[in-house]
Amino acid sequence: MSRHIDLAVPISAVDHSLGGEHSPVAVVEYGDFECPICKQAAPAVKLMLERFGPRIRFVFRHFPVESAHPHAMHAAQAAEGAGGQGKFWQMHDLLFDNQSHLKMANLREYAQRLDLDMPRFIAEMDDEIYLQRVREQMAGGTQSHVRGTPTFFINGIIQDVSFGMHALIDGVEAALRRVDR
Repeated sequence: MSRHIDLAVPISAVDHSLGGEHSPVAVVEYGDFECPICKQAAPAVKLMLERFGPRIRFVFRHFPVESAHPHAMHAAQAAEGAGGQGKFWQMHDLLFDNQSHLKMANLREYAQRLDLDMPRFIAEMDDEIYLQRVREQMAGGTQSHVRGTPTFFINGIIQDVSFGMHALIDGVEAALRRVDR
């Protein structure tokens, strides 16, 4: 018997999302930019978005595993800083593409590459103004029984991807079939 765990924090306007706001299927990922499995999952997520288009909404939430990934928290804050300037997804992709280079100097380089307002970015990183947002997402993940990354939820129900990302695609297809009935 599979155990269903509901997503504790509903999707809201403050979430970073791709796809239609009113899509019948919502996929939420709790991820860590320094997690190698999250990096492996990123192309599958892109494929899922291409395959299902406006029928799904994808949300990324931070769950940096600081005990294993010493640069993950700063990377999450850098993504939020980029998001504050309208470039969350571009930074998201850069961080995964350059996962082995997430030190502060690298994060500043990526911000420059994205043509962010650098004085603002540096000040926000120095003041850790996005730390609370990241910690809130982590707390929501903990409330949702997230134990590791990546953890995915489809329409609020946890989706086991431990045997491969095909399970995510299969889960979305099943959710769409339920909606189409």
